[in-house]
Amino acid sequence: MQHMLQDYIPQNAIPKVVDLLDHDNLTVKVKSERKTRHGDYKRLPDGRHQITVNSNLNSYRFLITLIHEIAHFETYKAYGKLIKPHGIEWKHTFQRLMLPFLNPDIFPSELLPLLAQHFKNPKASSDTDLQLAYALKQFDAPNDKTFIFEVPLHHKFKIYNGRIFRKGSKRRTRYECVEVSSGKIYLFNANAEVDLIEKDEFI
Repeated sequence: MQHMLQDYIPQNAIPKVVDLLDHDNLTVKVKSERKTRHGDYKRLPDGRHQITVNSNLNSYRFLITLIHEIAHFETYKAYGKLIKPHGIEWKHTFQRLMLPFLNPDIFPSELLPLLAQHFKNPKASSDTDLQLAYALKQFDAPNDKTFIFEVPLHHKFKIYNGRIFRKGSKRRTRYECVEVSSGKIYLFNANAEVDLIEKDEFI
């Protein structure tokens, strides 16, 4: 386990994570990128438990995602399945598990205040925390993706499956965007990553 993790999480986090994963019936698998999730947890039919995390995440996001999923496992062990997936039991477990990692030996100093704020009330996805998501993105490998909030109003963009949209106005925390082919309106999180279309003649 330690050998596998050293390629994906900060070096100083490895001993703590190995201790958390010291369960005979828990396995961790690293998966290729999935557009709809960073990771997941599930109880398998044979009673074992499995966590998966996307391989393309930077080391800090990988660590946060891994602890997020370990918190699901710990919550299941303590409370069973008759609770909300991201309810108060999971929030408290996630906070408790994450606290030992929130130090400058593991995370860069510029991330720590944002992480401290986020973990006062952790959400189902750190992606919904705009400031934290943007700060974490700075540690990604360079890419040509653009956050929705950075797309100019009425500009066109493309998502991972090739569908094309035009950005509209903001509604509370999300943006109304019109699918060009159907005219239907969809809501996008402000920090969804998309491909900006520079020239309309290419559409």
